[in-house]
Amino acid sequence: MNGNLLIVGGSGFIGRNLSIKSVNLGYQTTVISLTKIDSDKKISKVKYIQVDITNLIDLRKKLSNQIFHYIINLSGYIDHSSFLNGGNKVIETHFGGVQNLLEVLDWSQLKKFVQIGSSDEYGGLPAPQNEDLRESPISPYSIGKVSSTNLLQMLYRTEKFPAVVLRLFLVYGEGQSNNRFIPQIINGCLVDKIFASSKGEQLRDFCYVDDITDGILLSLENEKVNGEIINLASGVPISIKEVIEIIQEYVGGGRPDFGKIAYRNGENMRLFADISKAKKILNWYPKITLLEGIKKTVTSIKSKNES
Repeated sequence: MNGNLLIVGGSGFIGRNLSIKSVNLGYQTTVISLTKIDSDKKISKVKYIQVDITNLIDLRKKLSNQIFHYIINLSGYIDHSSFLNGGNKVIETHFGGVQNLLEVLDWSQLKKFVQIGSSDEYGGLPAPQNEDLRESPISPYSIGKVSSTNLLQMLYRTEKFPAVVLRLFLVYGEGQSNNRFIPQIINGCLVDKIFASSKGEQLRDFCYVDDITDGILLSLENEKVNGEIINLASGVPISIKEVIEIIQEYVGGGRPDFGKIAYRNGENMRLFADISKAKKILNWYPKITLLEGIKKTVTSIKSKNES
C-alpha cells in the first residue's frame, strides 16, 4: 500500500491514531490541523499543515500544487449547540469545510474521499440504525454532517466522485480528551469522587479506536465502498449506567449520582448500529470488547496522570 494520504483533522484523537497506522502501512501521510502541533506530539514521517479549512483562500494557498490520492476528513468537532447559540458556526465548520476541500483539491488523481460521519445523523430514528434509513438530524451539528453526506453522494451519482461516508458511533480509547464520556468516568472513579450522571438508561454503542481506524483504512483501497454510507461501531448496545458500573468495578472507586443530569432535549434513548454492511463490504469486524477497551484506556489514563 502506498500513495499520498491527507488526513484532515489528523491531530485529534482518532486522527493521531490513524496517522500512526497509515505511516506504518506505507502511506505518505500529511495532516491538516487547525492549531499548531507541538514538536513532541508530532509523528515521525508525517507532514503537518496548519490551516482553517473554512478559510478558502488560506486553504487554497496551503494545498496548491499538491497531489493527494486519498483524503480522510475528520475535521470538525462534536457540538450540540442550538442554531441561535453558535449552531450556525457549527454548520459552517462541517458543511462549509467539506465544500472548500472539494473546491481546492485536485480530483484527477484522487482514488478515495473518506468522509467521517456521525451516528447523530440518524437523530431519533429507531435502533438498530442502518444505512438505508433516511437521516433525521436534530441539531446543527447533525445537519452539518447530513448535508456533507448528501453532497458527497450527489457527486458520486453525477460525477462518480469516489466518496464514502463512514458513520461512527461512540469511539473511545487511548489519547481521547478528558472531557469525553469514558475518560471523564475513569478519572472520576480513579479519585473515588462523587460525580453527576443522568439516570443512564440510554442504550449506546461504544467501539475502541483501534477497531475504528482499521475500518477507516480498509475503505481506502476498496472500490465497493464508493457512494456508500457505512456504519462503524461495535453493534452491541449497552446502557450508559452499565458502562459506568463496569468502570467502577474495574477501577475500584467512584460514586456516580445517577439522575443528577437531565436527558438532552430530543435525545435518542436507543442509539446503536447495525454493522452488517461493514462486515459484508469491508470484511471488517470489531475485535476489542468493551471491557478490554476500558482496561486499555484506564492503563493509558493512569500513565498520563502519573507522568
